[in-house]
Amino acid sequence: MKLNELLKTVQPVDVIGSTDIEITGVDIDSRRVETGHLFMAMRGTQTDGHTYIPAAIGKGACAIVCEELPAETQPDITYVTVKDSEDATGRIATLFYGDPTSQLELVGVTGTNGKTTTATLLYRLFRHFGYKVGLISTVCNYIDDESVPTDHTTPDPITLNQLLGRMADAGCQYAFMEVSSHAIAQKRISGLRFAGGIFTNLTRDHLDYHKTVDNYIRAKKKFFDDMPRDAFSLVNLDDKNGMVMVQNTRSHIHTYSLRSLCDFKGRVLESHFEGMLLDFNGQEVAVPFVGRFNAYNLLAVFGAAVLLGQKPEEVLIGLSTLHPVSGRFETIRSPQGFTAIVDYAHTPDALVNVLNAIHGVLEGRGRVITVVGAGGNRDKGKRPMMAKEAVRQSDRLILTSDNPRFEEPQDIIRDMVAGLNAEEMQKTLCITDRREAIRTACMLAQKGDVVLVAGKGHEDYQEVKGVKHHFDDKEEIRNIFAGTNH
Repeated sequence: MKLNELLKTVQPVDVIGSTDIEITGVDIDSRRVETGHLFMAMRGTQTDGHTYIPAAIGKGACAIVCEELPAETQPDITYVTVKDSEDATGRIATLFYGDPTSQLELVGVTGTNGKTTTATLLYRLFRHFGYKVGLISTVCNYIDDESVPTDHTTPDPITLNQLLGRMADAGCQYAFMEVSSHAIAQKRISGLRFAGGIFTNLTRDHLDYHKTVDNYIRAKKKFFDDMPRDAFSLVNLDDKNGMVMVQNTRSHIHTYSLRSLCDFKGRVLESHFEGMLLDFNGQEVAVPFVGRFNAYNLLAVFGAAVLLGQKPEEVLIGLSTLHPVSGRFETIRSPQGFTAIVDYAHTPDALVNVLNAIHGVLEGRGRVITVVGAGGNRDKGKRPMMAKEAVRQSDRLILTSDNPRFEEPQDIIRDMVAGLNAEEMQKTLCITDRREAIRTACMLAQKGDVVLVAGKGHEDYQEVKGVKHHFDDKEEIRNIFAGTNH
């Protein structure tokens, strides 16, 4: 594709050299550059792409998009300076990969909790309806039934447009994606056209990146501010930030709620560890999901599917066939008659949701033993809060290692313990080894009790000092139940 074509949606500040040149690839990583490629110099959070301009040229880049010209320019290279190279990267990548979102209906899901479940269930539901569908999520990306491994909740703009382009080429009619606050703030979704956006909820998270809750809210809100006029915005009315999200949107606003009058109204009629009986807009549906938070997720799925033109009755039938996402409130029954639950809850709010769901089913008929840690090199402020929420709703609490990354596990546990008073410490154990912590919880459990293992969910590794070691909470529990865990 010609460079002048790619620059159509970008307003360059200055251009040095010819734009009538053929571009054979677009990169933000100088290591991936090949002859004839365009290199986008972005100011990343870790490194500044401008320092890699010479390396990109050395690998064969014929043009550079940057915010600041290098001290020395090469005579046979085209340099395009722009105000915002993050924004330009998204727009150029979109064009280079054939504007894939003009060929499929893309729906983004944002919020602190519930993004993965909501996006994945929409993907499964629309495949159940017989459509070819794409999914971009934390757990896995899918191009219809082909799985594509994932590193980030929302990939970089080049990878993202490549993926969406492959979805369009494969004949996908719909694509559902998790949209993280990082991706919005870093403009990874620039240039994409959304048919709809869903807001699940907003609680404290990622403050290591956003610094303040206000910045975090602004990042999420920008997603809806930029939504096109003919798109829909579906927001959770029961979250105090729900209507804040759509204050300045041009899109069609719709609401869902378990408490208030709204477009998509839900009620939980019955709840067991095997599932719930729900009422959505006056019609009953039985689902194998547990907890009010899952009722919200399913309600968002119901609303979005109806807004995308599906008949409400058919959506409800489809919902009854769906199953929980890997590592999200997954229950495993022990031979001793207690229940183990594995969940990805890694924020104070998510932990509260899961524990509320457990108590909603137990109704005081069994004890709750919680195993939880906190990730290293992430928001330290939530550590004491997580311990506090966990101990408040558990009969026994075991604090352990999560993904310590480059921190010492004991230091993370110490930060968590700081949130507990002397009385709460009486029912708390600190066991750094996660395998040992899970085994201890299962030894303490009796018939009718629940062991909650929180924080890692679908992850099958533990990240220590930059190395990922195989570790799977569900596998550990099954080994303990089978008597094979040593």
